[in-house]
Amino acid sequence: MHAVAGPPVGREFAGWRLLRLIGQGANGSVYLAEGSGQPHQVALKLVALDASGGVEAAHQAFLASAAVSRGLQHPGIVRLLDAGAIGTTGWAAMEAVPGCDLTRYTAPSRLLPEPVVVRLAARVARALSHAHRQGVVHRDLKPANVMVDWPSDTVKLADFGLARTVDAAQTGTGVVLGSPAYMAPEQLAGNVPTAQTDLYALGAMVFQLLSGRLPHEAATMGELLRQVASEPAPNLRTLAPRVAPEVADLVARLLARRSIERPADAAEVAQKLTAIAAGPATAR
Repeated sequence: MHAVAGPPVGREFAGWRLLRLIGQGANGSVYLAEGSGQPHQVALKLVALDASGGVEAAHQAFLASAAVSRGLQHPGIVRLLDAGAIGTTGWAAMEAVPGCDLTRYTAPSRLLPEPVVVRLAARVARALSHAHRQGVVHRDLKPANVMVDWPSDTVKLADFGLARTVDAAQTGTGVVLGSPAYMAPEQLAGNVPTAQTDLYALGAMVFQLLSGRLPHEAATMGELLRQVASEPAPNLRTLAPRVAPEVADLVARLLARRSIERPADAAEVAQKLTAIAAGPATAR
């Protein structure tokens, strides 16, 4: 999937009237939209489909991915309401979530307090645990895909547009999907993403939210690949000395280069983070 600009604001697409552009990234454009007779506005995502194997095959692949996403019913996951494809453009109508994504809180001058980050991460881990139990990996977890609305205490994981069932047949060898700065070594190497891949991305995100920088940063993709493959992530406490040792230790486990050395599953991570948030006595 590639970015697509879509029709101009004010026009209709697939029965939805586009009200304003609310986001644009490498794998699509998202509009606030409304449909005739629909009680609520939606976030309408448009993506350009890879039709190299034929338009019908592209439609089937997109709708199969949408069906997987629609099966994820969890309070911490943005709901997919409807989806379809027209020509070489796929569309997905999702619940419109108020608030903002976590990207704004990755700047060193706008970092959130550690207890807030720990509680947010626990909620994301619980959402991932639900998806993983359904056999779905996110593949592109990052701050931009975590929506938060402080007044309503809402935290939702968005954009399962790259998600697939855990099936090696669905991913060609060497195909890299996702945001490289948050990707585990095995994913950058082109291997099929797993639940442990998402856990690595969660570790990278928490590392950034607490320190203001990513575990690995490089000017070129080649250098980034080399660092991720051969160098351990820095100790979080060297960059953020006030971070609790148990938080830094968990982040280090999440960022282990070998997937087998990461926590067993997202439920374990959520439990550990919840215990840390509750206090030292519970975290032991």
